[in-house]
Amino acid sequence: MFGTLGGKLKTWITAGAGTIAAILVAGLLGAFGALPKPEMQHFAPDTTIETGQWLIKPLRLHVGEERVYGLPVKPDEKAVILEVELTNRTAESTKDYFTAIQPAEPFADTTESPLIVLTRDQTMSPELQPGLPERMAYIWTLPKDRALPASLSFIVNTQIYKARDNLYGTPGWFNKHPAGTVSLPLQAKGGSA
Repeated sequence: MFGTLGGKLKTWITAGAGTIAAILVAGLLGAFGALPKPEMQHFAPDTTIETGQWLIKPLRLHVGEERVYGLPVKPDEKAVILEVELTNRTAESTKDYFTAIQPAEPFADTTESPLIVLTRDQTMSPELQPGLPERMAYIWTLPKDRALPASLSFIVNTQIYKARDNLYGTPGWFNKHPAGTVSLPLQAKGGSA
């Protein structure tokens, strides 16, 4: 009779200790989750931003109509064009720059990737050579009657290099996350090159 009572007592104590430990861990995780997140860094428009894989220098933001870097724009649309200087910091040619810059607040109706053009020869989405700065234009289209603010903010994303990823054991750039934001004044029409 006492043997079974001792076993039950040990079971209750173990279960109680486990429950208390679980409550403490959940409370600590909740407390850490409630901590204020650090503010996102804001970059000046004329600075070169290091993002791991890319060096990004925002140049200008403007609106274009009709033809923009060889691309036709529909009569009922206009194009918002962000010109940047991109430098590939890796050892291989790549065109992994589609999500390097994204609008902080969407101003277009779609969440599609922008059209990206090499400004010097109007090539669509080329692979960029290592160490060679290139002027690129990120182009979003939106209705012609859409009002835009005097300046627009963009999120500049960064990635982390891993020599071996967890899934395939191959090197690459992973864990895309915001490095900060940059705001540029919106210039009026006059960007159709």
